[in-house]
Amino acid sequence: MRKKVIEAIEKNKIIVILRGIREDELIPLAEAMYNGGIRLLEVTFSADNPASDEKTAEGIKKLVSHFGDRMLIGAGTVLTERQAELTKLAGGKFIISPNQNTALIKKTRELGLVSIPGALTPTEIEAADRAGADFVKLFPASVLGSDYVKAVKAPLSHVKLLAVGGINEDNMRDYLRAGICGFGIGSSITDKALISGRRFDRITALAEKYVSALRRA
Repeated sequence: MRKKVIEAIEKNKIIVILRGIREDELIPLAEAMYNGGIRLLEVTFSADNPASDEKTAEGIKKLVSHFGDRMLIGAGTVLTERQAELTKLAGGKFIISPNQNTALIKKTRELGLVSIPGALTPTEIEAADRAGADFVKLFPASVLGSDYVKAVKAPLSHVKLLAVGGINEDNMRDYLRAGICGFGIGSSITDKALISGRRFDRITALAEKYVSALRRA
């Protein structure tokens, strides 16, 4: 299964980040993005409220149950091994973190999940890869830009990098040409005003815009 998840990330390239979404909004929001061509979703844990971990896991389980094989669901802002375990129990397929944590990477691999830790410097990127990461999330990508990606990829060409932070439909091509193999995209698609207004048709349109930009890149 891990191989299939890795291949799906490489093929579809866009992982949409769901952060702070209400339970009653979760399925219609995810369906709207599915209709727009999105096939990968990340449901984030709350770093400042560990008590909500079970609730986050329930959201992942709900999405997994609803979509089956139509979409791959994973967890984001995973900082602890317990959160990785909850994700596994909920049926999630990948673990995304903002940082490089060797113990968490190894635990993720033990659980049979795809590991995507965050890093910024060459030292952090190489350490994550050496620990067993399947992809490394370059975060925050926009702080240093696509030229930085190109420079980092020269000596670390074997590492699969995902760009997260400040990615939009206008700069995706630059990052792909620099060596990025995928993206994490959040508020640009999960517009809170549209969600609260239940304008899920607009969410679908935003998703389509990003998918189309990717195809043109």
